[in-house]
Order: sequence, then C-alpha cells, then structure tokens
Amino acid sequence: MSDTGETYLIVRNDEEQYSIWRSDREVPAGWTTIGKPAAREECLARIGELWTDMRPASLRAAMNGTPR
Repeated sequence: MSDTGETYLIVRNDEEQYSIWRSDREVPAGWTTIGKPAAREECLARIGELWTDMRPASLRAAMNGTPR
C-alpha cells in the first residue's frame, strides 16, 4: 500500500494497452483487471514488465499481416 493507503489495479483494454485504476472505483467498460490491488509504484513497475510493445494490438497484427 502507498503512504496514502490507496491501492490500485492494473487494467488492460482490448488493444492490450495498460493503465492503473484506483481499486475503490469501478473499472470502466472495455478494461479488465490484471492481478490484485497493490501500491501505485508496484503496479507501475509491473506494467513496465508486461507492456514491452507500446503499439496497439490491432497495429501489431496489421504489421504482421495477421487478422485480429
């Protein structure tokens, strides 16, 4: 947990783009949670490990010539 006591969730959309979301708020439509609530810094560090290609999934597929 952070100094403020807030916890966050890692969220990902259909384009495989990541963000963080406060765990006490409803996750917006189109986003799914990854993992459990954690401190902001921990979530950001984990996103750094997970999100190695910043291109949206549809662009990666188009560049690879594969349908999505």
